[in-house]
Amino acid sequence: MNSPADGHAAATTDTLRANELSLGYGARQRHVTVIDALTLGLPDGKVTAIVGPNGCGKSTLLAGLARLQLPESGAVLLEGKDIHAYKRREVAQRIALLPQETHSPEGVTVHELVRFGRQPYQGALSQWSEEDQRLVAEAMAAADIENLADRELASMSGGQRQRAWIAMALAQQTPLLLLDEPTSALDLGHQIEVFELIQRLAHEEGKTIVMVVHDLASACRYADHIVAMHAGRVIAEGAPAEVVTPELVRKLYGVECRLIPDPDTGTPLLIGVRRTSERLSGSAT
Repeated sequence: MNSPADGHAAATTDTLRANELSLGYGARQRHVTVIDALTLGLPDGKVTAIVGPNGCGKSTLLAGLARLQLPESGAVLLEGKDIHAYKRREVAQRIALLPQETHSPEGVTVHELVRFGRQPYQGALSQWSEEDQRLVAEAMAAADIENLADRELASMSGGQRQRAWIAMALAQQTPLLLLDEPTSALDLGHQIEVFELIQRLAHEEGKTIVMVVHDLASACRYADHIVAMHAGRVIAEGAPAEVVTPELVRKLYGVECRLIPDPDTGTPLLIGVRRTSERLSGSAT
């Protein structure tokens, strides 16, 4: 198993990384540190899945990586520079974030939603252009939703809506995509639909994708790189076949299991899963 102490993260090529990053919330007397001195590199052009039990700090870490939260100490480095040294528009031209909960105005169509992705490039001297329209069309094609352009989001299935939101993020033309539980509340068929799109964006278009994933089995199948978190710390990271072991599953989730290679992908497949009393103590948010 690879862990931060093994120096595994330092060997990766990473445009976005956390360096001794600590994040928390609350006033002084009620302050809670959620992420504690975390150092992490995110490999370029790969799908990275952040996994761990509820309350371990996954979403907080993603918010910090997206510049939505000031660090208590340490830094998030984007292209080697502190992310908070960039202007907000500059970050939006490099990183697209899709939060777990998305909201759109009533009656908005798919095409109108995807157009919002071009906002970081709009301004007094830069109005809507043919180039913007071309990039919107390309984003919709990449997400396979061209035929849904005039549909209202409210009339579509969960998988279709999620693909529309991903298309909006693609229209930002950023090399990095951060996704917080992109398949939450989707049925199995729509989950596969979204995960396969994410894989295609990384492997065929070279996007660097970081996603918080609730389901370890899906993370093993669709991610190139696993980051396992517990209580605000990274306890293991690396390729799924290297990182995911019965011992790690027991420590994270308090369950026993056996692992076999998936017959289609060769990635770890959890079988014989059952509860156990052994589990790491501590939590974050």
